[in-house]
Amino acid sequence: MADLIYIKVDQVKKKLGVNQALDGVSLYFEGGQMHGVIGPEGAGKTTLMRIILRLLYPNEGAVDFFRSGNIIPFKDIRNNIAYMPQQQSLYPELSIDEHMEFFSKLYQISPNEYKKRREELLDITKLGPFVGRTAEKLSGGMYKKLGLMCALLRAPEIMLLDEPTNGVDPISRREFWDLLYRLLEKGILIIVTTAYMDEAERCSAVHLLEEGKVIAEGEPRELLREQGVQTFDEIFYKHAGRTL
Repeated sequence: MADLIYIKVDQVKKKLGVNQALDGVSLYFEGGQMHGVIGPEGAGKTTLMRIILRLLYPNEGAVDFFRSGNIIPFKDIRNNIAYMPQQQSLYPELSIDEHMEFFSKLYQISPNEYKKRREELLDITKLGPFVGRTAEKLSGGMYKKLGLMCALLRAPEIMLLDEPTNGVDPISRREFWDLLYRLLEKGILIIVTTAYMDEAERCSAVHLLEEGKVIAEGEPRELLREQGVQTFDEIFYKHAGRTL
């Protein structure tokens, strides 16, 4: 799987008004892995995602995409990136089926390919029995799954999820993560932001942000061992000079 895409964030700084949203952030996102960007509100997580997507541009530093050691121009990778923002822009009056048809036309997917992807996505999300239900009548967890399905219709190589389980009940959160694990089997690079510390351990690698800076990163269990703590909350408390 040497041809998987990976992303390098190099000394990125971004100021939003008077707020230094990112302050010299350097990160490496390995292809085919689940990366968690963990931190409290205001840590800079959403700003980082928007810079990766070129929705914002850094004041300093750069974000580059690579395949087999070679830089890929963003214009060549743009259509291989799927983004699920914090606030979903779904249409309340449209059904699950109507959403999928709309996005298939938006992404210019052929009818045969759309049929194949539709069946696969309905199967892995378990939303098949609810295709006629409108978005406004979906539960929080089902609503998130619909947003994910619409993003996945374009068969991306990179998936950016900004706090996808925020406000979702615990059972739906677990189901959503099970769905993400199934996507990893396809070699997709998944970057997910979250303020839920317990979700950090579900990732292949975690990157802890606070006040726009990286305070720790690594494989979750190894990072906890290195820091001499039991939970990720303790790492943030230690960084702030406090104890639980």
